[in-house]
Amino acid sequence: MKTMKVALLTGLLFSTSSLFAADDISGVWRSIDDKTGFSKALIEIKKDGKGVYTGKIIKILPRPGYTPKTHCQDCPAPYKNAPILGLTVLDGMKQAKNATEYEGGTILDPLSGKVYKSKIKVSSNGNRLRMRGYVGVEVFGRSQTWIRDQ
Repeated sequence: MKTMKVALLTGLLFSTSSLFAADDISGVWRSIDDKTGFSKALIEIKKDGKGVYTGKIIKILPRPGYTPKTHCQDCPAPYKNAPILGLTVLDGMKQAKNATEYEGGTILDPLSGKVYKSKIKVSSNGNRLRMRGYVGVEVFGRSQTWIRDQ
């Protein structure tokens, strides 16, 4: 009986920890163009020792009829004329009180060169991110979906 209790408690511990891990946004994500529906790039999101998330473009994906830019020509310093491959596009994100939301960071659109405040909402299965970029008030923003690639 004691062995069964230990096994049940161990199983409960591991299943609970996997629930929390499902909300971690670290990994490789495929960004989807909100206008065309095509995949644009692979972004690797990493968490530092202080719990802050950043995301860099690790691969630019081909799209029909589109020639990708190679450098962030219209971006503000320090990103001005930086190569888009390897560019940090997500910065300063922290997990909110709600475990499926992240906030407090910014997102850079390398095509327009604009930097937006950002919020992230993780889907219930942990495989999709709803990226919301906005200036001022969140209502006046734009959303994109990112799909977990790895």
